[in-house]
Formats: sequence, C-alpha cells, structure tokens
Amino acid sequence: MSDMITASRERVADTSTPKSRRGLSWVRIVEIAVIVFAVAFALFPAIWIVSAAINPSGSMVSQSFIPQNVRSIDDLLANFRRLFNDPTIPFWRWVGNSLFISATTTILTVTMTALSAYSFSRFRFRGRRTLLVVTLLIQVFPNILAMVALYLLLLQVGRYIPLLSLNTHGGLILVYLGGAMGVNTWLMKGFFDSIPREIDESAMVDGATHWQAFIHLILPLVRPIIAVVSILAFVGTLNEFLLARIILSDRENWTLMVGLFNFVDAEFTNDWGVFAAGSLIAATPVVILYLSLQRYIVGGLTVGAVKG
Repeated sequence: MSDMITASRERVADTSTPKSRRGLSWVRIVEIAVIVFAVAFALFPAIWIVSAAINPSGSMVSQSFIPQNVRSIDDLLANFRRLFNDPTIPFWRWVGNSLFISATTTILTVTMTALSAYSFSRFRFRGRRTLLVVTLLIQVFPNILAMVALYLLLLQVGRYIPLLSLNTHGGLILVYLGGAMGVNTWLMKGFFDSIPREIDESAMVDGATHWQAFIHLILPLVRPIIAVVSILAFVGTLNEFLLARIILSDRENWTLMVGLFNFVDAEFTNDWGVFAAGSLIAATPVVILYLSLQRYIVGGLTVGAVKG
C-alpha cells in the first residue's frame, strides 16, 4: 500500500513540474514584453529628436525615424552647423546664460535649504511647525500664479538694486530661489532627521559649536540628499521656460530654452531641425549630471522618505 502511495506521489510530481515550468516561462515572457515596451516607449521621443536633428529639411511634416533626404555627412550636420555658425543665432551665449543661471541657482538652493533643514531638524523654536506647514502650503501653488506679483516685485526692487531687476539674470535667479526652497527644505529635513542626534551631542561634548558640527560631521553624511537636491534644482532651472520668457526680454539675455523656442514659435518659419539639434545639446549636461551622481540618487530619496 505504501509503495502505491509513493508511486502516485512521484507521478503527480512528474506531471506538475512541466506545468509549473511552462507557467514560469509564460510569466517571464510577459515580463520581458512589458520591459521592452516600456523601454521603447521611453526612448521613442529621444529617437525622434535625434532623427529630426539630422534631417536637413527642418520639417516635421514628413519626418521619419530614418530621414530619406540624407546623402552625406554634411547633410547630417547641417542643422548643427547652422546652430553654431549662424551669426544671427547667439547659441553659445544662450548656453552660457543657462549654465550660469542653473549653476548659481543650484549652489544657492543647496546652501539655503541645507541650513534651513538643519535648523528645522535640530533646533526647537517658537513657530517651527507653523513655518514648516506654511512652507509646504506655498509650494502647492505654482509660481506662474504669482507671476504678476513677481513681475511688480522685480520692477520695484530694480529701482534700488539694478542687478535684481527685470531682464536680468539676477532677478530670474531670485525668482527661482523662492520657488525651490519649500519642497527641497522638506526633502532635506527628512534626511537630517534620519541622522542620530548623538553625533551632534558627541561633538558638543568635545567642544564643537553647532556650525562646526554641521560642517565637519553632518554635511559629509548628507551627501546623497545634497546630490538629489542639486539635480532637481539644476535640471528644473535649466529646463524652465515660462518664467524666463516673461522676465528676460533682450535676446542676448535669453536662456537656452527661450532661445530655442524662437525657432518654432513663428507661424510660417518653423525650423524643427535646428530646434532638435539644440535640444540634444541642452540635454547633454543633464545626462552627465545624472551619470555622475546616480549612486546618490536612490539613497537620498529613500532615506529621506522614512522620517519627517
């Protein structure tokens, strides 16, 4: 009787194993199909921009993944050459303006948010919770809703401080700083809360001040969140268009996004080829920044999300 039971169990095991393997293979096929579809969906805009950048016709009407009217290397580089060599297109000045504004905004944002987050995390003072809530509520509304107020504010400030007036990079940086403080302060505060207070207390016992503890002990531990805030501030500022378009009026002061928009805003003179070529160049600093700081991104976002 026991031999019959053992034999039946072996037959059941033999018949069930192929089914489980078949089920597993189907699951794996579905997973691979989903991954391929997601990658193709994500790369589609990038491939389309690359195709438009090397298309000498400059039109999106007959655009395809493989341009049909490319016959030589000169045709592939026609849009880039016009972008670089045309004296009416101050392309490199726009690039310099964008990099200067983005880098300055990023440095100031990281500095102010780090100091603010450390204060909110370590110190207990009257109005602390109210300030945190107000800072968060302000970020619910986009900056464009306050554009009239910001415009008038820069107009008034410019009478006394010309570097922060309308049509200046300083005024635009000032507006960007106001919009970047709220969310980044909360993000950094959550990361600071995850660092044990015993580190600060041990530094105080050894005679260090709050500033020394912050500079020499806390900052090296919060490099992941500094990298995340730097990426968010730099990319957000570099890609911002609407506020820059309203505040900056002179062609020489334009950022790269405002300058590239000039190629596609006309009714009959759209030049999508030059626009695509400039977009590829504008994406290069962002890609380099992500590749340089990618090891900090996941840690900075996940650790800061568990405290607060």
